[in-house]
Amino acid sequence: MLIRMHHTGEMDVRACYTAISVASLLNILDFEITKGVGDYILRCQTYEGGIAGEPGSEAHGGYTFCGLATMILINEVHRLDLTSLIDWVAFRQGLECGFQGRTNKLVDGCYSFWQGGSLFLIQRLLSIAENQIKSLPMSIEQEQLSMEGNVDSAAFTVPKPDGSQRQIHYFENKDAGKGSATGLDFIRTTNGGPLFHSIALQQYILLCSQVLEGGFKDKPGKARDHYHSCYCLSGLSVSQYSFSKSADSPPPPNAVLGLYSNLLEPVHPLYNLVLDKYYKAHEFFSVMS
Repeated sequence: MLIRMHHTGEMDVRACYTAISVASLLNILDFEITKGVGDYILRCQTYEGGIAGEPGSEAHGGYTFCGLATMILINEVHRLDLTSLIDWVAFRQGLECGFQGRTNKLVDGCYSFWQGGSLFLIQRLLSIAENQIKSLPMSIEQEQLSMEGNVDSAAFTVPKPDGSQRQIHYFENKDAGKGSATGLDFIRTTNGGPLFHSIALQQYILLCSQVLEGGFKDKPGKARDHYHSCYCLSGLSVSQYSFSKSADSPPPPNAVLGLYSNLLEPVHPLYNLVLDKYYKAHEFFSVMS
């Protein structure tokens, strides 16, 4: 099922996330809504590892968050190449301490959430990424052991240039796709430390993006606006809580730049909603199904 942003509007990963996240919050997410969405997002993951807005386009921070969050919500995140996705997002944090949205672009305060939020999500997916690493093609020695029955593996065949077929062996990932990691369950998952420099990101947000008269901006020299104010604050919250064991547990004092009174409200990492508002929505719509 391909999803449009509006009537006769564009179809892209952003539209998928908008529809899936709203359906998830309203507790109406079902197979008819999710059918084909995972296949489409897979086609949007690029050779770099990030996710583009549509197949064939360039990997982009906003679309990467939307694609990753959508795949989590429909419980198909194990289908993404998480190892290359981690590499791409992690290397978007620049010398200025903020995040860039695309390769070889300038940093921008709004990507504090789009990129930082993606890495915050991935903190809870590391076991899947580790399983994917274990599922990399075997070496010749490992293939020989597998043929002798000493290694459990899965395999598939691929065509060779001469028309014959070769069997490729992979370590079997028996747990791929099992278990739910959506909504309420997702924020209860214990996570490790951040995959980005969280204090450095807070420095960029507070020292480079913050406007003393109020609000936040893209970067020094730009004007403040509501869009960047929203996503700079969201990114600041994500970076502050990146050391927390769950989304609503308070972070240690050394995880917050400056005074602990700088600590913001936690946001739900999948929906970017203040956590208290998410709990109220979840309680309200869970009884209406």
